[in-house]
Amino acid sequence: MLVFPNAKLNLGLYITGLRPDGFRNLESVFVPLPWSDALEVLPATSGSLSLTGIPIPGEPSTNLCWRAYELLRADFDLPPVQMHLHKVVPIGAGLGGGSADAAFALRALNDLFDLNLPPETLEGYARRLGSDCAFFIQNTPVFAHEKGDAFTPITLNLTGTACKVIYPNLHISTAEAYARVVPRPPRHDLRASLAQPMKAWRDTVSNNFEDALTPHYPVLGELKGALYAAGAVYASLSGSGSAVYGLFPGQEMPPSLPAATDYLVWSGVL
Repeated sequence: MLVFPNAKLNLGLYITGLRPDGFRNLESVFVPLPWSDALEVLPATSGSLSLTGIPIPGEPSTNLCWRAYELLRADFDLPPVQMHLHKVVPIGAGLGGGSADAAFALRALNDLFDLNLPPETLEGYARRLGSDCAFFIQNTPVFAHEKGDAFTPITLNLTGTACKVIYPNLHISTAEAYARVVPRPPRHDLRASLAQPMKAWRDTVSNNFEDALTPHYPVLGELKGALYAAGAVYASLSGSGSAVYGLFPGQEMPPSLPAATDYLVWSGVL
């Protein structure tokens, strides 16, 4: 079975407070981004996970795809599997690529072995692998809150919107990003802001990590400025970075932008 785990974008991201469990409460809207890895899952005589594409730190046994398999195997009589992950979505970019790989592994195993687990049950397994993994089970726009693993449906349709995502080959760890951000109440209601025309988002929809990280990594602000200069109606850091994206509604494709040769760039239509 071959699946294509896609990335996500954050429309707004507010870190609103500390939790007793050590995590932080947040508010954000997650939307799927069709920048994808490739994951193959096949029955096998012995278990294995092979990796190609962008190098992934750590041993294969600690990879989220393999952990997803072990999580289901603990509850179901699964045979050995051979997994192969070809990594395309950059790591440490704020695009949720690793979380997507884990969630799509759960989905593939559910289908391959006819487990017939409903989405709500798969989301429960996904939450045990990472805070935003559960989003990729149903993979539709949601308002995310609590740790980023509680979802409320949202009416938001970006279908057909041209988008450019630039990853400046800068890995920002989640731990570093959260250590720099200061929780605070949001200045604007995110869902109300996103209900307004996109041209108003620039003034009301923000990502708390931008203020925290841009002084240390000026390239983030430079990329955002370049996207606006190229005609983006809205531009932002995604997640805790370091990918920066711009939305270009009304265009068939986003414009070309000069970029360093080691940057990874995705251009397309949502």
